[in-house]
Amino acid sequence: MLNAATHYQIDYPDLSLILALVRGGTLARAAALLRVDVSTVFRAVRRLEAALGQTLFEKCRSGYLPTSLASNLAQQAECAEQALEAARIGVEQGGEVISGTVRLTCTDSVLQGLLLPALAQFMPGYPALSLELSTSNDFANLSRRDADIALRLTKTPPEHLVGRCLGTVAYQVCASAGYARQHEGRALADLAWIAPDDFLPDHPTVVWRREQLPGVRPSYRCNSMLSVTELVRAGLGVAALPDFLIGEGLQPLSPALAGRDTALWLLTRSDCRALRSVVALFDELGSHVRWPRR
Repeated sequence: MLNAATHYQIDYPDLSLILALVRGGTLARAAALLRVDVSTVFRAVRRLEAALGQTLFEKCRSGYLPTSLASNLAQQAECAEQALEAARIGVEQGGEVISGTVRLTCTDSVLQGLLLPALAQFMPGYPALSLELSTSNDFANLSRRDADIALRLTKTPPEHLVGRCLGTVAYQVCASAGYARQHEGRALADLAWIAPDDFLPDHPTVVWRREQLPGVRPSYRCNSMLSVTELVRAGLGVAALPDFLIGEGLQPLSPALAGRDTALWLLTRSDCRALRSVVALFDELGSHVRWPRR
């Protein structure tokens, strides 16, 4: 990269220095990352700023804050770092290597119940591939281009996204084994209910409960289905749970909720299909994300 005023040409050690200070935030942590002493980092930053004729970091009480220039250079440094690592792995393995960063979004329940077991199976085979994971309950991440791939529970995915349906998800009313024994024989309406809060007003389990048990007022409300599941597991009450979260320690109290099943979709944007890293992860997820009711 050439600065028009100074004609200084940034090289890889310069990028490594900037990235270390951005990541570390202080001279001491940057020095530890670079395996040099603090004075070396301090002098190197001062020399680089003088050569560029621009400020890279602002000193503050908590450490060093990167300017927009330093932040941009740090992003390029990360790309160079990933490319170098991919090249090393390619030499070691003697073949083509999938590298880069893929941003993936899903709900916390899908992350815990489906995604993590799948990643544990195939990600060790992609040592040069980095994942950025985020949890949310909507499609905005993909639409805003904040993510490359999404795993979403829906029957009607947005038409502007492309993907495949991985299977049907059913819901059952469940309790912990202890709670089920303690309240055996009682009607569902007489039990303590745990439910998603108003953040998920149209969730299939919420719609079903309002229709079938209109007099029930949940004793506990949570902002995620994973939290609902953990409260049920703790023996605090009952809830309608997705089948992929019904594991050890949970006992179904009802058949699958009639007409309230949904589907798990693996989705991406059409422009992402040209990225080898996204295509590779998409295909692996399509092969490895599984649960009993597939």
